[in-house]
Amino acid sequence: MKNSIKVLIVDDSAVVRRTLSDIVNSDPALEVIGTASDPYVAAKKMLSQAPDVITLDVEMPKMDGLTFLKKIMSLHPIPVVIISSLTAEGTETGLKALEYGAVEIITKPKMDTRTFIEESRIRLCDAIKAASLVRLKRKNIPAPAINVQPKHNADVIMPRSTSQSMIKTTEKVIAVGASTGGTEALTVFLRAFPPDSPGMVIVQHMPEQFTRSFARRLNELCCMNVKEAENNDTVIRGRALIAPGNRHTMLKRSGARYYVEVKDGPLVNRHRPSVDVLFRSTARYAGKNAVGIIMTGMGSDGASGLLEMREAGAYTIVQDEKSCVVFGMPNEAIKLKAVKAVLPLNDIAGKVIKLTKND
Repeated sequence: MKNSIKVLIVDDSAVVRRTLSDIVNSDPALEVIGTASDPYVAAKKMLSQAPDVITLDVEMPKMDGLTFLKKIMSLHPIPVVIISSLTAEGTETGLKALEYGAVEIITKPKMDTRTFIEESRIRLCDAIKAASLVRLKRKNIPAPAINVQPKHNADVIMPRSTSQSMIKTTEKVIAVGASTGGTEALTVFLRAFPPDSPGMVIVQHMPEQFTRSFARRLNELCCMNVKEAENNDTVIRGRALIAPGNRHTMLKRSGARYYVEVKDGPLVNRHRPSVDVLFRSTARYAGKNAVGIIMTGMGSDGASGLLEMREAGAYTIVQDEKSCVVFGMPNEAIKLKAVKAVLPLNDIAGKVIKLTKND
């Protein structure tokens, strides 16, 4: 298909290769140009036709996915989407793959229910499209417009309220959303904060269990305490909560105490957790005491929520195009006029620290 995103699928399971092929080919913007049972077969196929994106299993015989990934990135970089299991070993390997240059990570689809199959299709196809934009951006070629219609908005999780925020408080809260390229961006961002920084709640689009490993890794690198959010966790100074994969996370408040509610629900703007859900709840319960930030990522998740935060009096920031891996989510927020400041990644933390100094 002309102008389609060409995909090579690498997985040692014939069933998985067939399933992934069916899912990818169901999207008119994507085309599977080949499948391979191991990296050696993949390398031979790449000689005859170079793919735009590779989907790669990390646990394979002959040559493991990480070794193959390192070879790709050192010899001829091509965007790679990691398809991983949900085992403890799989999550650690998947995070290592992101460090080695993989663009996205998703879990292997399971044929359990119609809803799960449809959500897997959305996540896989969106991940491949996001990966293709990273390649084009790196080569300074204008990225093609990809029209993605959101499945739901935040109304399905938290209906819009016309009331103002709760009783006055001076305690600050930072709400952050990120997607493609966000693991690296969040690492840079969080490492810049001192241990007594205001409490944060963060949505990084990432599969379940991977968020726990990601939070644990950040906790080792940062002065703040970083953990995967659990229902009813208190949002306090010195703590950053990462929304668990596959669960929506909302900021709530009881008196002067901020806490999070973690819950199930449909995909919102094609994601669970959704940045829009976090931002709407932050607008409602923190109002002008919050700072909202959107970092690198494809799509529009978070844009409308950031506008709600700004309208509630929060200070709103997005990462600038030059420092983004994909300038989708920040750009959508700019289009909605939801943004007070557009900053390079390395300047965001400093701005937030100034905004949230103790009065």
